Amino acid sequence: MERALQEERASPLREARILGVRVHRVGMDAALERIEGLIRRAEPSLVITADANAVLIALEDAEFHALMETAALVTPDGFGLLWAGKRLGQPFPERVSGVDLVERLTRLSHAKGYRLYLLGAAPSVAERAAQNLLARYPNAQIVGVQHGYFTPADEPAIVAQVAAAQPDVLLVGMGMPRQEKWAWRHRQRLGASVMIGVGGSFDVYAGVVTRAPKWLQRIGGEWLWRLLQDPRKIKKVRNLPRFAWRVLRERRQQESAAS
Repeated sequence: MERALQEERASPLREARILGVRVHRVGMDAALERIEGLIRRAEPSLVITADANAVLIALEDAEFHALMETAALVTPDGFGLLWAGKRLGQPFPERVSGVDLVERLTRLSHAKGYRLYLLGAAPSVAERAAQNLLARYPNAQIVGVQHGYFTPADEPAIVAQVAAAQPDVLLVGMGMPRQEKWAWRHRQRLGASVMIGVGGSFDVYAGVVTRAPKWLQRIGGEWLWRLLQDPRKIKKVRNLPRFAWRVLRERRQQESAAS
């Protein structure tokens, strides 16, 4: 066991630098392997599923930037990051989204007994998400659910509730960067080996929103599908041209430096 842990620490994941922000160059299988290693290590670890908006937030928010730099795993979630990685000569194998991680981790829980806790979304949404996931994976160990609409005064009770359930993985769906900051701030008291920010994933599994068709996901159009279902996401979409412009500017700078 100790040898396995030493090997995990000795084999760092490949990293990309997107506008100076760290993102791991992993696919889904490598991400899951990393998460299983973190569960075995049994020390509080943060996983961030980062899209283009996450990079822009990190450039303006020093606390979140520090989390991106020190998280045990930062996955490329979104077509914008895949596009940027290709343009900057640091391609990602594939998209590793929070929505897909929730499903794959539930499948692993079904097979291996990992304990999952769902925290976030509006009242009753996490419960419905858990019910639907359990209908698909009946042996999965979903050991608790809690909505994300709580006040600071409620936090000690929420943290104690999570810790009492003894989860291996805490899935936090409270929006970025709140979910990552909250999980990391309470990491020593939550009792989870792995904390993963999964944004609006519970809405998907509860049936509140639907995912884009597979063909639209493949061509990078899921952002448009989400916008049509939830116009409040327009701010994130408005950030995409700014992100693209900064990526293209960095590419020109790279080309100028190389010439």
